[in-house]
Amino acid sequence: MPAPIIEPGQDRWPVLLSVPHAGRDYPYWLLDMARGGRKSLEALEDPLVDQLASAAIADGIAAVIATAPRAAIDCNRAEVEVDPAVVRTAILSRPTARARGGLGVVPGRSAVQSNLWLHPIGQCDLDARLDQAHRPYHRAIRTALERMRHEYGCVLLLDCHSMPAPADGVPPIVIGDRFGRTAARWLTADALAIVRDSGFDVALNDPFAGGHIIERHGNPRRGVHALQVEIDRRCYLDADGHPASGFERIADLIRRLATGLAERMLARQLPAAAE
Repeated sequence: MPAPIIEPGQDRWPVLLSVPHAGRDYPYWLLDMARGGRKSLEALEDPLVDQLASAAIADGIAAVIATAPRAAIDCNRAEVEVDPAVVRTAILSRPTARARGGLGVVPGRSAVQSNLWLHPIGQCDLDARLDQAHRPYHRAIRTALERMRHEYGCVLLLDCHSMPAPADGVPPIVIGDRFGRTAARWLTADALAIVRDSGFDVALNDPFAGGHIIERHGNPRRGVHALQVEIDRRCYLDADGHPASGFERIADLIRRLATGLAERMLARQLPAAAE
């Protein structure tokens, strides 16, 4: 399975983008296991979010981008989030409700297929996927964050996702900070302000508060802050899943969030402890 793409960025921004669900490299053995074929697996993607991040990357923002598809291994799940119906694991664990519901570290369902796989995999297969894709992804994030924290005294991780058309009343952008646990309050407030200033309605932690990536790596007391960004796909894709007229606007929003929050962090000389 392919390792993540690491964009080193320039040494002027204490921000790292994470794009865990845009992988489109489907190996033949994974497709052979899929009950509903490639389309059933593609439904798990956050389509083209890696391309949305390109404007920020071109501006010097560092990034870690998963190339392994989410269907094979989900980098936004903990290693222990194992669905026993998907993985015949020898390790005793208590599956989370999310894993039991088919969205564990190896997903068991997608929006178009309730049972993805022809047969479960074994522990050795899971370990190989973790070693080849999941662990390198988190190792790359940890290494980049530590380097930036050492250089600037503070750093921000922006974990980028997209969502299908949400329920009525949910705005097109949702910022998550695990209910204040993964970022300083003022930093979350500034992120919301940037989104609103860009012309979008935005919600905080509802219905998405953030997943494993920001919870694992965010530690405001050490100067490591983490936010999740969810984007309504209708803002940048047409009905066929191709880039729509709003694509560049969303790419610019990600760029503005990354560079704008970096500038504010540096201007405030953010202390190690969250305020």
